[in-house]
Amino acid sequence: MGFDILSRRSKDREKYGDRLPPGQKVVEDWPVLSYGATPRIEKGQWRLRLYGLVENEVELDWEAFTAFPSATAHCDIHCVTAWSRMDNDFEGVAWLELMQLVKPLAQASAVLAHCYGGYTTNVLLSDLNRPEVLLAYKHDGQELAAQHGGPCRLVIPHLYFWKSAKWVRAFEFIDKDRPGFWEQYGYHLRGDPWKEQRYS
Repeated sequence: MGFDILSRRSKDREKYGDRLPPGQKVVEDWPVLSYGATPRIEKGQWRLRLYGLVENEVELDWEAFTAFPSATAHCDIHCVTAWSRMDNDFEGVAWLELMQLVKPLAQASAVLAHCYGGYTTNVLLSDLNRPEVLLAYKHDGQELAAQHGGPCRLVIPHLYFWKSAKWVRAFEFIDKDRPGFWEQYGYHLRGDPWKEQRYS
């Protein structure tokens, strides 16, 4: 690791303290990292399905989804590739709002997020059932751009950002955590930045 990178990380640590997980450097832009081409989903064609171990399976179109009360989250985001972008403002629908609608069964312990483009990632319900977790459709006051997951992406601020799946189309409630796309290729099942859970 070069001296410039070490110096930059030291300055970032001085400025942000405990907000910056170990091994991360702060960026001002928002790097675009995706596997494959960027899906382009028109809002009129977008659907969100919640199914599996729930009392009420639901499918929402864009109008029904955005009719839920809007929620906001001011947060930092941390990529597994070692960059962090600080002080983001997301707006969307709170995850807990949707949980009141579908009512997960007692045996549900995790979710597999399915995305347009074929990507999947797994998340524990204990990581999702927090007030700051959103299904976001805006970032810093603007509609979420397609390259960043628009029209809708998951936002889980306390995990590495690959867990905040882009282009979400479904959440499958399951009784046992099982790996999604990147997790099958060696990424950590959970992805806590403060524990540097980058790879399994």
